Amino acid sequence: MANQIASFFRSYPEDQAVKGIQDHLMAFWTPGMRKTLLAHGSQGPDKLDPLVRRALLSFQVAKSPIEKEVAGPEKVGQLGSDAG
Repeated sequence: MANQIASFFRSYPEDQAVKGIQDHLMAFWTPGMRKTLLAHGSQGPDKLDPLVRRALLSFQVAKSPIEKEVAGPEKVGQLGSDAG
């Protein structure tokens, strides 16, 4: 699945693609899935797309990048979207 994500981001500039992969992993993958991917990457890096490998090198667990998009106005603040 990670390689499919990389295929989607391949048309982006490399730095944006790496960040996009990282954001996707944080937003949509469970901690267990990310842990498995990191273990797989260290055991068989040749099976991962180079963009995925690069994303994993600088991968840090953080808050989901979509959290503010689904939060209510009390959490988003003044600059958040009022759509929806």
